[in-house]
Amino acid sequence: MTVSAAPKPIDDLALWAASFLQPTVLIEFAALATAVLLAWGMAFLVRRSAAASENHTSVLFGRRLVDGVLFPVLLLLLGYVARALLAMWIPLAAFKVIIPVLVSLVVIRVGVKVLQVAFAQAPWVRALERTISWVAWLAMVLWVSGLLPVVLNELDQITWKVGSSTLSVRTLIEGGLTAGAVLILMLWVSSAIEARLLRHAAGSDLSLRKAVSNATRALLLFVGMIIALSAVGIDLTALSVLGGAIGVGLGFGLQKLASNYVSGFVILAERSMRIGDMVRVDNFEGRITDINARYTLIRSATGRESIVPNELLIINRVENLSLADPRVWLSTVVSVAYDSDVDLVGRLLTEAAASQERVLQDPGPSAALSAFGPDGLEFTVGYWIADPENGQLNIRSAINLAILDALRRNGIEIPYPQRVLHVKPGEGPAAATAAAPKAITGP
Repeated sequence: MTVSAAPKPIDDLALWAASFLQPTVLIEFAALATAVLLAWGMAFLVRRSAAASENHTSVLFGRRLVDGVLFPVLLLLLGYVARALLAMWIPLAAFKVIIPVLVSLVVIRVGVKVLQVAFAQAPWVRALERTISWVAWLAMVLWVSGLLPVVLNELDQITWKVGSSTLSVRTLIEGGLTAGAVLILMLWVSSAIEARLLRHAAGSDLSLRKAVSNATRALLLFVGMIIALSAVGIDLTALSVLGGAIGVGLGFGLQKLASNYVSGFVILAERSMRIGDMVRVDNFEGRITDINARYTLIRSATGRESIVPNELLIINRVENLSLADPRVWLSTVVSVAYDSDVDLVGRLLTEAAASQERVLQDPGPSAALSAFGPDGLEFTVGYWIADPENGQLNIRSAINLAILDALRRNGIEIPYPQRVLHVKPGEGPAAATAAAPKAITGP
């Protein structure tokens, strides 16, 4: 018994619906249930053998077993096998609807999962997912009803000439669908390559693999775009003029944008800055959390994030606190009265800094008489820490509190600023009395 690829148009809806009341329909539904169980079991075994239960971003598996692409694809293949086997013995009714439904389900799951993985944060992904769903279900209804060839034939009659080419609505629709399928396939391949490259990568390897991943995605999208334009029917030789216009635009208006993209690939390739490094750029200090093609994301210890164009990281001076040595030297200045015991003050300052757990003991903290200030002796206590990502203000505050407590317990005075006011002498005894110098002391 031969099964046609496309159903015939429905002439008698009652007769077509009556075919579902035949006893053989139960056999078809039993075969469908068996296919569902087999597809579920095969997807479960593949998921467990691939150890992908924790990879929620996988296109094949997704968050749940039936959420990915693997389950509907296996179900569609088993559905085709069941239909071919049943067609040898019984007339088919249910599978004429089941197969189009499964095809639509596969198309929807592939499009939605690839877009979710490739553009996780894009706000327009949701609307595009709904569009794919509506188009797939509409095509399924036209297929089942047998109206799809009729609609395509009518669309093929609407034509117009563009230069030497003749285009029709059907050609544009088929070309657009082909272009969308090619771009989704390229996004799927690039996402799989990116996931494989970035898996278990850290430090310098992470930056290099990120560069390879970005370059691979750009190349695949470019190839996909060329194939998509060819599928739509656009003459690629006409793109030479467009390429020249784009080159002029890059030379003038898009110069900065192109510079940022090139700088991003340079940073990722030479690994002068890597994801996870502590850097200081334009008086903003933080940890690099992501390096994209156009910009680098830096997150400070206070939680603020700075989006830095990659060109600034190339042409400006950048302090990388993590590249050679994670240790950072910090200091604080303390003033004491001139009559204080210098040796005791130095020892107290050193002990206060050494009492903190984050302060390194090798090299250990040190205190030195750095200046003779206008109000007292100025000591500078310096110390090293190895974890600047945990913050610097908190360790400096803890050491200052320990110094203040130690000075107070040992009776060492922290002087207030002192100023001497001289009044110019005038006439009369009152002015002479007022001419005497007066010392004003206070905070």
